[in-house]
Amino acid sequence: MKLTIVLLALVGCVVTYSVPTPQVTIANKEFLQRQKFLFEIVYRVEDPLMFEEWIKIGQNLVVDKAQYTEFDYYMEKFWESYKLGVLLPKEEFFGALVKTHHTQAWGLFNFFYYAKDWETFAQNVAWARIHVNEGMFVYALTLAVIHKPEFKGLILPMIYEIFPQYFFNSKFIYEAEKFDYDVYSKLIQYEKEYKDILYHDVSQYSDNYYFQTRDWKTWQWYKMMGLGEHWYVEDKFFLRENVAEFNKDSKWLDIVQGIKKFYMPVDYTRDIAFFNDETKLSYFTEDLGWNAYWYYLNMDYAFFLDGNKFGLNKDRRGEYWIYTVQQILARYYQERLANGYGEIPEFFWYKQIEYGYDPQLIYYNGVGYSYRKNYFEYETYGNFEMLNQIQNFFSRLYNVLETGYYKTVDGTVIDLHNAASINYIGNYMQGNADTFDRYFFNYWYLLAHMYFADVDYYDFEVFPNVLLNFETMARDPFFYTFYKKFTDVFYQFKYYLKPYAQKDLYYEGITIKDVQVEKLVTYFDLVDFDVTNLLNDKITFVDGEFVWDKTLLARQARLNHKPFNFEFTIESNKVQKGVVRVFLGPKFDEFGRVIPLQYNRENFVQIDSFVYPFVAGKNVIKRSSKDFERTAEDRMTYTELYNYVLLASEGKYDFPLDISEPHSAFPDRLVLPKGSEQGYPMQFYFFVSPYAEEYEQYSNFDFTYSAGIGSGTRFVDSKPFGYPFDRPIEEYSFFVPNGYFKDVKVYYYDTFAKYFEGKYEHFGTFDYSIVH
Repeated sequence: MKLTIVLLALVGCVVTYSVPTPQVTIANKEFLQRQKFLFEIVYRVEDPLMFEEWIKIGQNLVVDKAQYTEFDYYMEKFWESYKLGVLLPKEEFFGALVKTHHTQAWGLFNFFYYAKDWETFAQNVAWARIHVNEGMFVYALTLAVIHKPEFKGLILPMIYEIFPQYFFNSKFIYEAEKFDYDVYSKLIQYEKEYKDILYHDVSQYSDNYYFQTRDWKTWQWYKMMGLGEHWYVEDKFFLRENVAEFNKDSKWLDIVQGIKKFYMPVDYTRDIAFFNDETKLSYFTEDLGWNAYWYYLNMDYAFFLDGNKFGLNKDRRGEYWIYTVQQILARYYQERLANGYGEIPEFFWYKQIEYGYDPQLIYYNGVGYSYRKNYFEYETYGNFEMLNQIQNFFSRLYNVLETGYYKTVDGTVIDLHNAASINYIGNYMQGNADTFDRYFFNYWYLLAHMYFADVDYYDFEVFPNVLLNFETMARDPFFYTFYKKFTDVFYQFKYYLKPYAQKDLYYEGITIKDVQVEKLVTYFDLVDFDVTNLLNDKITFVDGEFVWDKTLLARQARLNHKPFNFEFTIESNKVQKGVVRVFLGPKFDEFGRVIPLQYNRENFVQIDSFVYPFVAGKNVIKRSSKDFERTAEDRMTYTELYNYVLLASEGKYDFPLDISEPHSAFPDRLVLPKGSEQGYPMQFYFFVSPYAEEYEQYSNFDFTYSAGIGSGTRFVDSKPFGYPFDRPIEEYSFFVPNGYFKDVKVYYYDTFAKYFEGKYEHFGTFDYSIVH
């Protein structure tokens, strides 16, 4: 995790100020055994379980009610379904938003969650790994590990490491699954022959040589870097943005020593604008970190979990969920603008969807994902009953917003023109368990996704569709079009709130005099994603212990930015604490017109917030993008974590619980939109508000390894999310001394230009200097 460092200027001298970091917790032997179990139980999850130790304990599901803190209806139905042989079969597509699948997954989750002790939990997990559908198993297990209080610190591999099929195209998956270590030497020879043909002495050829080679594809510049379309073995380091930290760590070098690493280039997310214009943004919408962020948000605040029982209401779950949707759309809009596109297309119930989408994904059972052709009409499904339910939901919600109150079935009256009611709106939009009128609002969200995926109420075996799982839906441009209707409701609610008066925003005694911002530069770099779960190789055991001595890595280009720093100059008339918020937003629309602030407030993304103890006088604060709250750099891979656990279990190293960033953190590298080579104009907004809270942030959980879900102290304060952009703006009241706008430009540097231009000196060899 990050340590926030700021500098304090006091009477002409600079003093270093550090936010106290909790002492790192070291895993004990019991913890390591549990962590090893979790890593092994999801290894090659679509294959039969090969660990004899876990096969032995997984012969039976524990059905003794005395072994559970609660044995509810969904557990009864799950057990009954198993006995009748009507559970979702293994290898069938699992959709978390298919109603019939969801009901069974809920029961399985409860068998995990309500287990009284680790032994009962482990037996149920091992049983489910053997007997239950793979997708349902991972979904329920992920929820249990996140939410079971006694499992704090335990982690699973990232979802794209458990199921690479949800994140990489079918061409890559087929290549990876065909890879066979035993015949690898033959492949080397084939590649060598191909390379000898492809890579000649380029000095004899014109600059156009690069574009005349056989089998040339624009985005596969890897060939010029010594990589083709098959696996390569290397002894070099894993590629990621924070690689230097690992290469200097002797423990890490011991962990990866002896592990054979195989790399395959995969780069289908750039230069594929053949289906329609929207595919130009696929480098962003299909980014693994972006999709994993949405997935884990919906695991942390799963729609069917009771907010009181699981503590989610402490985090203002409804408000946080709908605000995050708004922030995701704002960030997506920024990326559209950087590519010359405008507003996110509107969704109309009875009109065609102009932009189709081909996900190029294949489920692990070999069935490809369905695609949507251009100019598609959803009403052609003919399921008008479900369509009417979804439409009626929006109509009724707009009506009650206009009326200003809502009366629930138990007679409770909710004032919907009250700022605090945003939590109700968020609950309604997510259709979660805390929705007051469950009869009408509950499950609408699930039904909406089923409708757009062409799944009927009681369908059980369904075709794979990206809109049925959280880890895949954000790939589809339609996701942003449909979810824009969610934010329309969000803004409609906000419309009825009075704008902040100047006295509401003014922080007496605080003046932001200046903020210096370093040059903002984005580029594409390379990263290695661990796809060892696709490994087509026998599992080796020595003395009963699994030997993980090979790893498969998908080497992919992705958007990143160079680290940048802020230097705040803030004057305070006394010693006091304040909360500093940092927002980034566009300045112009796609036509170069300035976007008025009252509209543009919807497009600002909050990228940082922190508490600072101001001294009387001049305060100079230096803060790096590396210090941003709630963002994460590249995480340790599945392979590394497993081998680290093994060495720690042998007593060779300590295993710190902060070894990996919390699963819910936003990718640091996606903070900035792509920008342009000339510099794309953007603007920062900095705002300082008083700090007067009843709780200390992170006061009841260790933020170095925990996301603090359900703690009530995840956030910097209890102000509305997005404050002060959370209400309509009257500009003459909005500008206060403690707020500060700063015009900036985001510059895009083309990392790969030298390959296309024939300026790469080491033609045919991989260029490790590309890692910044």
